[in-house]
Amino acid sequence: MTGPGEAAATAFAVRMWRTCLATQELLTIYLGVRLGLYEALAAGGPATAAELAERAGLAPRYAREWLEQQAVAGILIASGGAFDAERRRFALPEAHRVVLTESDHPLSLAALAVLPLGGVARALPDLRAAYRSGAGVPDEVYGEDWLRGHSGANRALYRHSLAGWLRQAMPDLHHRLCAGPSRVADVACGAGWAGIAIAQAYPLARVCGFDLAPDALADARRNAAAAGVADRVTFEVRDCAEPPPGAGFDLVCVFDALHEMAQPVPVLRACREMRTAGGAVLLMDARVAEEFTAPGDEVERFQYATSVLHCLPACLSGPDSAGTGTVLRPAVVRRYALAAGFTEVAEVPVQERFHRLYRLA
Repeated sequence: MTGPGEAAATAFAVRMWRTCLATQELLTIYLGVRLGLYEALAAGGPATAAELAERAGLAPRYAREWLEQQAVAGILIASGGAFDAERRRFALPEAHRVVLTESDHPLSLAALAVLPLGGVARALPDLRAAYRSGAGVPDEVYGEDWLRGHSGANRALYRHSLAGWLRQAMPDLHHRLCAGPSRVADVACGAGWAGIAIAQAYPLARVCGFDLAPDALADARRNAAAAGVADRVTFEVRDCAEPPPGAGFDLVCVFDALHEMAQPVPVLRACREMRTAGGAVLLMDARVAEEFTAPGDEVERFQYATSVLHCLPACLSGPDSAGTGTVLRPAVVRRYALAAGFTEVAEVPVQERFHRLYRLA
């Protein structure tokens, strides 16, 4: 092919081919995560196809095909049995294990990058219909994969960064949580990882998590028990557009959730009313460009794709929806906060690639 038009088409065709390959390989990784194959290899060491089939409860022929594909893709390491598939052994490198298994390791991507794919796949028929009708697609349609993925996506961030942000960038809040008994509200808490991290960092704090999803809260209770903080971290099904009785929290958190709320202003207004005198409201949401810019960088592309596939449809599933979506720009945050009665919106200077942190006063 010759000429600038043909060259541009060729370049874009190559990009699409690479996208196709990456998507196919991500789907095979999804199978490995959901079937427990990486966990089986990590726990039991290198395996033949027959051994992995035994460990993970797979049909041996499927185990062999998946193992060979993973080795060809450079995800697993194959050794021995060059001419005998039955003797060929496959190993999961430690560097790949930390990425492909669910944990609070900062490099774990199973929740962020793998599990949501299954949820989106399940929701695709509903998404097609919604894009024509204008209706929303509630989280229930995306199923367990999305719940696990979305709930665990920021687990490492809360575990390793949240307390440091408070200590270094908000010393007044840090001292307040350290000085004596304090109450923290985690609004739209999901699986509870933020509240658990706060309780672990501040032994005198009691955390109340609120969410509309009973399944997520069931996970949150299990997570708090496993972390040894269930005596100080509780969870309640509640629509936080209305403040809970007995409010009076030293810190109210809304982490990575406002952009999905159908009515964000009433929730922020309730958060303002939940504070004690001098209490703070912290809002974490997507780090996106100040203004629309195309083409965008990788983070902007990720945030927009997430919005197209989940966050905007989920937001539109509620009544009288603001229709925010993932791309919640700082100017919109300020507009929502001022409408909710706050007078100051300050961006907290933290180093985080995917999120901005705001303090509302």
